Amino acid sequence: MKTGIQIVLWLLSIFFAYKIYRSVNDPIQFEKIKKERYAKVIDRMKDIRDAQEAYRAVTGRFANDFNSLIQFVDTAEFAITQQRDTSWVEFDPVYQIDMPREKKIIDTLGFIGVKDSLFKDSDSYKNMMKVPYTDGVEFSMQAGTINRSGFTAAVFEAKVSKDAILKDQPQDLVAREKQIISVDDVNGPEIIVGSMNEVKTTGNWPMIYDSNREN
Repeated sequence: MKTGIQIVLWLLSIFFAYKIYRSVNDPIQFEKIKKERYAKVIDRMKDIRDAQEAYRAVTGRFANDFNSLIQFVDTAEFAITQQRDTSWVEFDPVYQIDMPREKKIIDTLGFIGVKDSLFKDSDSYKNMMKVPYTDGVEFSMQAGTINRSGFTAAVFEAKVSKDAILKDQPQDLVAREKQIISVDDVNGPEIIVGSMNEVKTTGNWPMIYDSNREN
């Protein structure tokens, strides 16, 4: 009986030691995995933002779906321009004297493909709708216009839930992560770029993810 009690105590000691180890190690591993995954997801969201900003520069609006955005990258071109100032003297019939005139002239020097400008030799943009570290989950994206101070502005928003990115992680840590509020982290339950309520194309991630972007 004494031996049996000792075995039970040893087993309990091992069990509690393991639980203590997990309580310390799990959050450390979770933080490492989270940051690694967020960095990849955010890099892809930046590709979406770059493509959307190019789309707006050419069309005056944002794309509402990924098929349109990818087709645009495949086929559209940017105009390469040069601005120069010119001046001359012209007789003014009102004042009956020669008056100096100035004008800015924009010359079109050529064109470059949006794909070559943004992605060079990479075809990664064709998968920009796919969320890394998920089984085929796609970013949710929409576009439209809002009115601000009497002006109509084009807006877009792309987002993904943290649940999808961290699906295989401990759910108590994921639940805590979705409620996080910190200047050094991604706040809230989703990672978002752009906004359907504000005129902005920034994301809700801290600057560290901008400085660590992979090329």
